[in-house]
Formats: sequence, structure tokens, C-alpha cells
Amino acid sequence: MIKYLGSKRALLDRIVQAVRGRLPDGGRVCDLFSGSARVGHGLKRDGFMVHSNDHNAYAHVLAVAHVQADVERWAGPAEAVLAELAGVRPESGWFTRTFCEDARFFHPDNGARIDAMRERIAAMALEPELEAIALVALMQAADRVDSTAGVHMAYMKSWAPRALKPLELRLPDLLPGVGRATCRDAVELAPEVEADLVYLDPPYNQHSYLGNYHCWESLVRWDKPEVYGVANKRVDVRTRKSAFNSRPGIGPALAAVVEGLQAPNLIVSFNDEGYLDRAALTDMLSARGHVQVIEIARPRYVGARIGIHNPKGEKVGAVGRLRNVEHLFVVTDRRVDLADAA
Repeated sequence: MIKYLGSKRALLDRIVQAVRGRLPDGGRVCDLFSGSARVGHGLKRDGFMVHSNDHNAYAHVLAVAHVQADVERWAGPAEAVLAELAGVRPESGWFTRTFCEDARFFHPDNGARIDAMRERIAAMALEPELEAIALVALMQAADRVDSTAGVHMAYMKSWAPRALKPLELRLPDLLPGVGRATCRDAVELAPEVEADLVYLDPPYNQHSYLGNYHCWESLVRWDKPEVYGVANKRVDVRTRKSAFNSRPGIGPALAAVVEGLQAPNLIVSFNDEGYLDRAALTDMLSARGHVQVIEIARPRYVGARIGIHNPKGEKVGAVGRLRNVEHLFVVTDRRVDLADAA
């Protein structure tokens, strides 16, 4: 999996346990804000039928590879594609100029490899699942040799040691079985979702996932967009805004999702650094049924622990708190026993 702000890697077992508690015999689960696809992948591994959705293109291909694709159908063809890509001659292009020279997210040697491999993928006209697997393999390979603190808002003053290593493709962790991946706006999709349980992990503050991972969005779309700023963000980062990244917008947007869903069970993950507090969320979700809350304390993301630096690499400001609390709101039509509920 790629490095991801808000990733549920450390919470995955608790989330799967909470889902299994509501669906002990399995069933259909929809992850409406799938992001890195880590939760959908974990639920698929645990035997659930999973539908993962996200409106960003890079998140969608992650879900196609990790949730929709069946390892028994696609592993062989994918290995052949990755072998072909590994033999492509490096050639600098748009990606190298944009993210390795004008900006320094990746070393130019790896940028040339990424450019050449991405151009070859575009020329191969692969089936959707196979193309997604190839793109995820390239994304994950690039993530392993980046020179960032984990997001694409800034890059290291000097090359990170891993950035000097050659990019290496690996087959993503595919699973047996067929899931579903969509690339839709969550508010619009909610009334159409057919599931026994819906898991919601929406953006919760001003940090835009499109802005934080614009390199992946451009790598997947391969539209070579106009860029701006020191980080060379896509210009549409300025216009593709989400109500969930807005203090006045998140409440109505999340309420619209919750009201639109027909599933009998909801689990909502929300961080205490978010725009909505526990009381507001409990009040909103109570309209759907009984609400219980699980609290999980976790260290903050690595950027918070490193602190804030100016373009010269000088540390500015002070590091705030080093831990936060993740809340899992379990919403059911009747009270259930949660031994660790708050």
C-alpha cells in the first residue's frame, strides 16, 4: 500500500472486527470513501463482498486492483505486463520535468523510468483491471523511492536515501474473488448503494486528498496538466473542491450521505482533529438508529511529528500535540454489545 495520510493501517483489525460484529455470517459492505483501499482490501480478505468508491482517479485504480480484481484471473497477465514494463528503456518526459526537475519529489533517474513505463501502459490498451494493476504497481514502486514526508505538498531539501534507489515493480497484493469499484461522488452515489453495512471514512478537515496526492492523480490520469506553485500541483486542485474539506460544508454533505443510505448498519470513522465533534456526529447519526462509539488513541501522522519547515529547510513554528483519537461510530437499528465501546 502507498503511504497515505489518514490511512487505517493501524486500525484495520479494529474496523474489520467491528464489521464482523455486525455481519457475523458475512455480507455486502460498501466503503464509500475508499482512499488507499486498505479497508476494502482488508474486508475482502476477511471474506466480505466489497464495493469501494472514491471520486479521485488514483484512489479508484487502487480499489480496482485491491478490491475488484480477482487474483486468479489477473495475476498471470499482470506478471507478464510488469515484466514488459521492467524492460522499457528509461526516457525523461513530462513527469520527470514536473516532479523531478522543476520539483524534487522523485530522483530524475526514477522519473525517466516512470515516464517510459507510463507511456507504455497508455499504449498497451489493457483491460480495466489489468491496467489498474499495472498503474498500482507503478504507483507503489514510485512511492517506495519518493523524497517526501508522505504527502505531495512539499519535498525534502536533500534527496531522501530511498530516492536514490532504482524503482522496482512488484505485483500488488491481489486477492481471490471479485469486488466492485466505482469512481463517483459519495453524495450522489449514496441512495444507489446496496449493502448490508456501509463504512464511511470521509475527509474531515481542510486537507484535500487531491492536493495531498496530486502526483498520483496526474500519474493515473496521464493528462499532463498545467501545474502551479512550488509543489507543481494540478491546476484543477484549485477547482475540484470537496464540501468535506470545508467547515461550513462538511455537516450538510455528510448528513446528505447518511440520509441517502438505505443500509441497516453504518460504521463511521472520524478523527478528533475534524470539523465535526463527537456530539455533533452522534446527534446526526442518531436519526439512523442506536449509536455506540469506540475510541482509539493513535500517534499523529509523521509530518506533524517532524514539524513545519520553510522552503530553506529551516524549522518554523512549534509541534502541536503528538496523538489524536479516532472514533468509530457504530450505528445499528438496535443496541448491540461492544465490549470496548466508549
